[in-house]
Amino acid sequence: MPILSYYWDMRIKIIQVGSTKDDYLKDGTIEILKRLSAYADVEVVNLKESAVTKTHSKDQAIAEEAEQILKRLKNEEFKIVLDERGEALDSMKFSEMLKENFDQGISICFVIGGPFGLSSEVKAKADLVLSFSKMTFTHQMIRIFLLEQIYRAICIIKGKEYHH
Repeated sequence: MPILSYYWDMRIKIIQVGSTKDDYLKDGTIEILKRLSAYADVEVVNLKESAVTKTHSKDQAIAEEAEQILKRLKNEEFKIVLDERGEALDSMKFSEMLKENFDQGISICFVIGGPFGLSSEVKAKADLVLSFSKMTFTHQMIRIFLLEQIYRAICIIKGKEYHH
């Protein structure tokens, strides 16, 4: 099948809770976003992380974060929520899934929770709950892993020499 010229129409939104604090992760994120910008319109939405205190529980923090996330989800987007209990895809299947949505003009929205994860309400809104591993990674690290996999998937779609 010939490569289509829809690539400038690839729209990706990443909703993430909390900020990236480590400089090496910030630098890597900036570099991959710069590479991705040649192929896709990527919007990163940073949401405030809710604090856990003596009077504010982990469940309350997750619920507050969920409220912020749910306000930003759109019905017309293909919503992918990252969770270690989700479905695992290899890079080829991941790229095929992205391509199917892009071919139909559908934007992709990824959701990365904060340090306590995501509410069941947010997961219920997902079209796909995606796992990168059965292992648990910090919410800061998974951001760069996600960006790298998106970049790899787009390279696969475009037939570029990035995937081995």
